[in-house]
Amino acid sequence: MAIARPVRALALAAVFVLIFCFYNIFQPSDGGVHDRASLKTNADFHGTIDRDPNLDPTGEPSGNLVRTSDAYTPGKAGTARIPATLLALVRNEELAGMLQSMEDLERTWNSKFNYPWTFFNDVPFTEEFKRKTKAATKAECRYEVIPKEHWEKPSWINDDLFAESVKILEENDIQYASMLSYHQMCRWNSGLFYKHPALADIQYYWRVEPKVHFFCDVDYDVFRYMQDHNKTYGFTISLYDAPQSIPSLWPETTKFISEHPEYLHENRAEGWLTDRTRRPVHNEMANGYSTCHFWTNFEIADMNFWRSQVYEDYFNHLDRAGGFFYERWGDAPVHSIALGLFEDKNKIHWFRDIGYQHIPFFNCPNSPKCRGCVTGRLTDGEKWLNKEDCRPNWFKYAHMD
Repeated sequence: MAIARPVRALALAAVFVLIFCFYNIFQPSDGGVHDRASLKTNADFHGTIDRDPNLDPTGEPSGNLVRTSDAYTPGKAGTARIPATLLALVRNEELAGMLQSMEDLERTWNSKFNYPWTFFNDVPFTEEFKRKTKAATKAECRYEVIPKEHWEKPSWINDDLFAESVKILEENDIQYASMLSYHQMCRWNSGLFYKHPALADIQYYWRVEPKVHFFCDVDYDVFRYMQDHNKTYGFTISLYDAPQSIPSLWPETTKFISEHPEYLHENRAEGWLTDRTRRPVHNEMANGYSTCHFWTNFEIADMNFWRSQVYEDYFNHLDRAGGFFYERWGDAPVHSIALGLFEDKNKIHWFRDIGYQHIPFFNCPNSPKCRGCVTGRLTDGEKWLNKEDCRPNWFKYAHMD
């Protein structure tokens, strides 16, 4: 039976609509460049999406690099390992995600160097957690419980004020605002983890979270790189923070600086912290802070900086101000502000050769050592997420090392 002309026309139109939709959803990617360039200037995005340096061929860092040898054999006397550890704050119920992260990092790096894993929890680890994590590595595994005095809400925090503050944060759609444990975690990661007795003889750490990915083979001892090249801090991703979560962090910081101007480093990266051209609304809402920060779910650092008098005084000032609970100050902006103001920017290193993902962002270098990520793509999420990239400001105000 013949189909009426209007029906045929509607069917044809529907086919074209479907083709158009499928094209836009599944069109080939150019490594993120097209998606990034398509962002439009708006009230809170006055920058352009710069060409990602990860599109350029990426090799290892320059200078002397220490390779694996028999001296890195697990438990070997006279080991080449320096006082360093892989560090994870993780719950028992996050075991599957932790094993996935361990598998990636062991495959790409730690199976060559066998640095110990140190796991922290606010409750004891289960036997299942211990058994399965030990089976995932040849290296030593250590299981530590956080002291109550380091984890519990401090005595000067007012419960009623905390409850009211949570309501305000939730009205501003701040994630995890009502989770006391999240506030506790941010405070512990900011200024208490390095005081744990289990880390007393440890200088360097590599923070590893559950459900992260590592994509690239790394064939040198990254801790020795930090030591031999006098680096304090290493990062892969730098982002903008939610300004509604930290409105008083920068004012409290400037108050601290006015009391201790001698703590400012002469070669600091202050412009990275105060830039107002790229995300002006962010700067305004955060009262002078760009909200740029290193994404601390990945960080390789020298704990001597956190243990310094400068950082101890800064953290104590912030802690007494109460913003870890009355707002949602995270360890990322706190660590980043301290590094940007009180440390030599030349001692902060972009580990561009370490492929890394914590949903929804990537660091994916152009290297034959990398597999499983798209070179130069910052995110596999919505296109607007590309404007959260603050690396261009780091490159502008500091440098790419």
